[in-house]
Amino acid sequence: MAHTDHNEDHEPTREHAPGSSPFGDGPIADRGAPTGPSGLRAVGELVAMLVLAVLLATAVKTFIVQPFAIPSASMNPTLEVGDRIVADRFTYRFTEPRPGDVVVFEAPTGDGTDYIKRVIAIAGQSVDVREGAVWIDGTALAEPYALGVTQPGPLALPLTVPPEHVWLMGDNREDSRDSRWFGPQPVENIVGRAFFIYWPPSGVGGVR
Repeated sequence: MAHTDHNEDHEPTREHAPGSSPFGDGPIADRGAPTGPSGLRAVGELVAMLVLAVLLATAVKTFIVQPFAIPSASMNPTLEVGDRIVADRFTYRFTEPRPGDVVVFEAPTGDGTDYIKRVIAIAGQSVDVREGAVWIDGTALAEPYALGVTQPGPLALPLTVPPEHVWLMGDNREDSRDSRWFGPQPVENIVGRAFFIYWPPSGVGGVR
């Protein structure tokens, strides 16, 4: 038997007034009408974003990482003049510097400049320089990173690194003013641990 349309059990199709939602959940915004914030609100949001960006950048530089440029050859061949590196300012808040770390620290001259050297010895260790090598606790230190012959400086050696201090030396042993001249340096003067070279592109990689 044929069925007629008026006997079929279907939900009727709803018709929608212009600008209403087919789901019955309120009006649909007119596509041609402006929906963004007012000009004043937009300016306020932009200023807030800029302020936030500055605060975040300052926080990152102060507490997490900071970029530095290498101005001298004292760390050749590990770091070349003009290299750009990033120093981690975070790690030493929880751990102590270790021998082999390359660190940025406040210059002992007290003029506000920063130096970069390698940690050679830590508190309690005995340091000597003789026979063209560094001796730590009576054992000659193997230093594959060092360039040139290691000679003593004007500081009398051997000595024991005092508490909360480190002994620092440049990898370029014949062209570096370091702890051989200015002695052990306070750990609190360390700005951060150099861990990454980001410029030039040919030298991108970790600091070792």
